[in-house]
Amino acid sequence: MVLYATFCRGFSRPNSSHRRIAGNPLRMVLADFFSTSIVTRNDENQVLDPLIVCGPSGVGKGTIIAKFMEEMGGRDQFGFTVSHTTRQPREGEVNGVHYHFVDIEDMKQQIQQGAFLEFAEVHGNFYGTSLQSLRDVQDQGKRCLLDIDVEGVRSVKNIASEMLLEPKYLFIAPPSFDALKERLVGRGTETPESLSRRTANAKAELEYGTPQNFDSIVVNNDLDVACQDFAEAVRKMYDL
Repeated sequence: MVLYATFCRGFSRPNSSHRRIAGNPLRMVLADFFSTSIVTRNDENQVLDPLIVCGPSGVGKGTIIAKFMEEMGGRDQFGFTVSHTTRQPREGEVNGVHYHFVDIEDMKQQIQQGAFLEFAEVHGNFYGTSLQSLRDVQDQGKRCLLDIDVEGVRSVKNIASEMLLEPKYLFIAPPSFDALKERLVGRGTETPESLSRRTANAKAELEYGTPQNFDSIVVNNDLDVACQDFAEAVRKMYDL
């Protein structure tokens, strides 16, 4: 396994095909984090089993997760970790609720300090999952719910066994690539350049979103049905 020690090499801009995991000092931080925190659901072996949700931009992932958490009892069992990002907030997004919105220099500094489980540059902006976001959920006695991209999934898979993690992986897919592209255009938030980036990334993400890589796949053809399928998939994965 190759772990990227950004604090040793100096910061270099990752791209969407190079998700980064910090090196040995972060391993030490993670080991301390998991060994000193109380794990209420896996007391016997002290292993966390977060729910990791993945899907291409525009697939409706955020809406499905929100409905699961707020309307279908998800908040009783799971806590939604809040990712950091350097992109600008969209209308209606609240700092600390939807994302921790930070400037790029602040994010670089935190990355160099080993504050992130994983991070990447996606669509020209940085996204990452901080150790503190995991701690915040664990302190509530709940499982973590992580909403990350395909490269983040690959990164977590690479270190999960070493870091006392046994995640469940769920992929949300569109009914077709053409349908996804129509949704992206219909949002009215994309420039021609950003639309080109997102559709190119989506093709690669859909290729990875297979049963070989995920424990469950939910197709969002109809939102209400997809929400029910999502909740049922989670119940089956965790025997709830």
